[in-house]
Amino acid sequence: MQIATIFDAAWLRPLVWADYRLAVLFSIVLPLVLIAWAFVQKAEAMQRLLIIYWRVSSLLAIAVYLLIDALPIGLLVGWVARILILISLWFWVDVNEEIEDRPISPLKWCLTSWRWSATVYHLLGAIAFLPFLPCGFLNRGELLEAPTCTVWLEAPWAFKDIVHRDNSPQVLGFFGLVGLLVYVLYLSYFLLVQLAKQGRSAMNQ
Repeated sequence: MQIATIFDAAWLRPLVWADYRLAVLFSIVLPLVLIAWAFVQKAEAMQRLLIIYWRVSSLLAIAVYLLIDALPIGLLVGWVARILILISLWFWVDVNEEIEDRPISPLKWCLTSWRWSATVYHLLGAIAFLPFLPCGFLNRGELLEAPTCTVWLEAPWAFKDIVHRDNSPQVLGFFGLVGLLVYVLYLSYFLLVQLAKQGRSAMNQ
């Protein structure tokens, strides 16, 4: 199977690393600051939006642990995570209305700026990754032999060397698979039960 043959790993590598760095900024650092700020300000709608965001975006962490073990499904999981994050940022009608009705404040301005920035980042990221989606359908051996696929594993491997130096990739990959199973079960429950019952209302969940 030919994977993104028009791309060369040498020039792709810095772009991939830049994407991971932006992911840390838009997916971890900024929402972490915002959720702490929202709790200090007792902004309930913003709290709810960010709590839902963190639940959804946990799929990104699961993808990282799968990729540490070079499990190809991790690439698909990471791509799906971007799509789910995009939906979670704007899906909730009551949250959108309450945030819109709040008086102008530094918190509201920062949250709105982050929502739009994260939307653009994840949308462009999801589109840009489309040529590499076939990597997620390879077996592990084929994945490791494809330079334009393995370049997506380098940042997770670096994370493992920093945070999980004494743990084997297989153990971390197993935790990733368990996390994925739990996530799929929870998402299925939400889609089949909660969404049917409460629709696009987040405040009562």
